[in-house]
Amino acid sequence: MVRAVVTKAYEIDPLQDVRWPQFLEARPMATLFHSKEWLDGLQRTYGYRASVLTTSGPGEPLTNGLVFCRVRSWLTGRRLVSVPFSDHCTPLIDSEEEFGCLLSRLRQEADRGREKYLEIRSIAGTAGMPPDLSGPTAFCLHRLDLRPSLNELFHAFHESCIRRKIACAQRQGVTYEDGASEELLHKFYQLAILTRRRHKIPPQPLSWFRNLIACLGERVKIRLASHEGQPAAAILTIRYKSSMTYKYGCSDLRFHRLGSMQLLMWKAIQEAKENGLLEFDMGRTDWSNEGLLTFKDRWGAARSTLQYLRHPAAKPHSRIEDIPTRIAKRFFAWAPDSLLSSAGSILYRHIG
Repeated sequence: MVRAVVTKAYEIDPLQDVRWPQFLEARPMATLFHSKEWLDGLQRTYGYRASVLTTSGPGEPLTNGLVFCRVRSWLTGRRLVSVPFSDHCTPLIDSEEEFGCLLSRLRQEADRGREKYLEIRSIAGTAGMPPDLSGPTAFCLHRLDLRPSLNELFHAFHESCIRRKIACAQRQGVTYEDGASEELLHKFYQLAILTRRRHKIPPQPLSWFRNLIACLGERVKIRLASHEGQPAAAILTIRYKSSMTYKYGCSDLRFHRLGSMQLLMWKAIQEAKENGLLEFDMGRTDWSNEGLLTFKDRWGAARSTLQYLRHPAAKPHSRIEDIPTRIAKRFFAWAPDSLLSSAGSILYRHIG
């Protein structure tokens, strides 16, 4: 059978087109980051308007889609990103011909000179993607298969760094609570400020987390561990289809020895398993971050590669460009909480 040549791409609004959620339900590779709710949260918080390119014409059932946002910033420039603040957003396609058609449309827009670049964040080896697709940036993605029994999952964890830490947290009286209340959000955000300060970067806007809760409802859960009434660690997880995504984590260094973070991760995995989910997505990690890579490995999660394709290719990094970054990090390390939070509210819309 001769495959028809794909020559035309159509642009649709995933927040308005009723075909988009229906299409995602039928696509195994569709993730949280393709969802209408995630894209709505991005628009509410940062003003990014999402679009989808497809070869399916108006009124036809969708058979493919590449979702992206047009980032408009006077500070960092204009660009096309699929998708900002998302670990991955693989084009949902079935053939290289489909991808070529959709990519060509985006390249044309980028090449007109108004856009600095386009970036596609894909899980390497996905069906329909060209096997030689490569880009300047790659990350590691950890995903835990939840199909084994809960007992099998637990005994696959690293004995001293995970299982004993969970037992330590329980023995030391670390308490657990979850939900999406304003009180929990406030405690989570205070820990987020502490953590981002350690990393010398501002926290995401508080409005981002509020909008995620508003858009995704009960699928968003803040999980908080406390010790003697003091917040020790928190994570934010989001459930979508058959997967739970660990998206944000934060903690107070004073309580690290208690195993608070390990307890929270175990609670999330238990809940995901009890709800019949099939996967726990632990998110992306820079290949140079050996500590975080090892931490995720110790849960028995499998590694895969995230390949970020950029057109035109990124320019070689200059050490001179690091000078403003070093100055900013010194400021973020010592700025008051209120100023650090305000900096995040101002800057993040320029980063995506």
